[in-house]
Amino acid sequence: MKTLCEIRHSDIVPDTSDMVHADFRQRHAARAIVLDDEGRVALLHVGKYNYHKLPGGGVEGDEDIEQALERELLEEIGCRAEVTAELGKIVEYRDDWGMQQTSYCYQATQVGEAGQPDFTEKELSEGFATVWAKDITEAIKLLEQDTPGEYGAKFIRERDLTFLKVARDVIKDKYGWSCLRKLTAS
Repeated sequence: MKTLCEIRHSDIVPDTSDMVHADFRQRHAARAIVLDDEGRVALLHVGKYNYHKLPGGGVEGDEDIEQALERELLEEIGCRAEVTAELGKIVEYRDDWGMQQTSYCYQATQVGEAGQPDFTEKELSEGFATVWAKDITEAIKLLEQDTPGEYGAKFIRERDLTFLKVARDVIKDKYGWSCLRKLTAS
């Protein structure tokens, strides 16, 4: 999968130096930009820290990326989705946590009806809620307006904004501006 970018500690905390990453714990995660049949985009709002993020999360145990994505979508937005495009991966170097995270992102279409999410206790304590932006343009605007103060949330904002902008360009390139306008029309 194509690497879209790397986000380093110094990108998030200006005027600091980056650490040597050789000893960092490795984490792999799967994420998706899920569109429903109306072109709405699934997001999570994290109320405690007041920011938005794409659904997805870490690969657990012996899961592969696709299995982790399917599980995470069911847990966080309560639906299944069919992958329609591979968008790329982003590597984050979170120096304060001693972690290198690689997120693999896909564009997907919701399959069937959305059910209820099954948030973890931690997610519930952070005020997670599923929201549907009216289109990809609105999803981008929501994340651009977010100003998270929490260290991890700053990485999430940058990562997910990149994924959303890549997805917008994939739609435009694959289907043309008229389809993008249709998907982003009121």
